[in-house]
Parts: sequence; structure tokens; C-alpha cells
Amino acid sequence: MKKSNTVKAKNHKKRVLVIGDIHAPFTLKGYLEHCKNTHKKYKCNEVVFIGDIIDNHYSCYHESDPNGLGGGEELSLAIKDIQEWYEAFPKATVIWGNHDRIIMRKAFSGNVPREWVKEYNEVLGTPKWVWKTEHVIDNVLYIHGEGGTARTKAKSDLTSVVQGHLHTQAYVEHFVGREYSIFAMQTGCGIDHNSYAMAYAKSGKKPAIACGVVLEGETAINVLMSL
Repeated sequence: MKKSNTVKAKNHKKRVLVIGDIHAPFTLKGYLEHCKNTHKKYKCNEVVFIGDIIDNHYSCYHESDPNGLGGGEELSLAIKDIQEWYEAFPKATVIWGNHDRIIMRKAFSGNVPREWVKEYNEVLGTPKWVWKTEHVIDNVLYIHGEGGTARTKAKSDLTSVVQGHLHTQAYVEHFVGREYSIFAMQTGCGIDHNSYAMAYAKSGKKPAIACGVVLEGETAINVLMSL
């Protein structure tokens, strides 16, 4: 009986693949395969998209490119790309990112009642994905991270934190106190830096193309993509 209980406990340990911001349809070619390979290598049994799975450039709060895709064209391409991610990871938790929320925000500011706005799973064809503002697995907090860095959040809340949002950062940092040991992870991202939708960041650093893995809530690993 003891042996059975031990095996059951081990099976409940979470091995989480954390997918960085993909900003569909402006995702870097090869990033999906990188995430699939990482999922297989670490035998992950949970998947978390850390936010901004769709870019919504045509409706963005940054200046949109007048020569870019129209709203319908961009959305169609994004849905097509996201279907490939859904096929690879049909069960996943998706953290709301600031780009994901653009349409909802504009509907709200335009006084459009929520009943007129479709749910994202209906639009994107991803019925099994669960969307959340934040998520906790094995006492690790997963957020998009618009309020600052992962290290700042971890220090202020004294809890391990995984976040995206900051495209140029991929790191794991540990903080150890008298009665706690926590980590902060920035996952990196999967964006195509050369796409017109990323023009607002052209003058800055290049993005860190990476995903993350969290093993049993204790070990955090940045997995950078070979470019």
C-alpha cells in the first residue's frame, strides 16, 4: 500500500511547460517546434501560455502600420496559427495578456455590453483552453506581468513567480531567506522581431526567444531557442 501511495504522489507532481508571448500571427518561425521539443524533453504534464497569444496589431494602442493587414485578414491568420498551437497543446491554461485584452478594452470604452462580445475560445476555436488572469501550480504564481519584473513581484509577494510580457528578458533568479526559498522567472518570448507589428520595439534590444520549464514547483529552467 505504501508503494502505491508513493507512486500516486509522484504522478501528481507537475512538470510545467511555460510558453512565452507568441503574438499570433507575428510568431517567429520554428518557435512552435521549439516548445513541442521542450515539452517532450522534460516530459511536461501541464502547459501554461504566459499571455499575449494574439497581437491585435490592427487595433493596438501603439500606432498601427497603415500598410499592414486589415483587421479581418490579421485575425484570420492569427486563428490559423493558433489552431496549430491548439493541436499541439489542446489542454492548456492561458494567462490574459495586455494584447489579448485589446478588443475587450475597446468594446468596454465604446460602451458595448459584454453580451455582444464573443468569448475568445469561440473566436479562436480553442474550446479546451482555460483563460485566467493568474494561475497557481505547486505554489508558483503564473502571471503576464504588466506591473514590473518577475523578481520585483517575487520579492514583494514572497512567492515564486513566472511571467512574460518583457520580450527581452529570460532569466531565473533565486531568493533565499531564513524561512523561505523562492525564484523569479522571466520566460522570454516567441515573437518575430522583424515583423512590422514589432516596429515599436525596433530601437531596443532584440527579444530573448525562449520558453520555460518549472519542475515540481522547485526547479525553473529557461530553454533558449537556437537561432
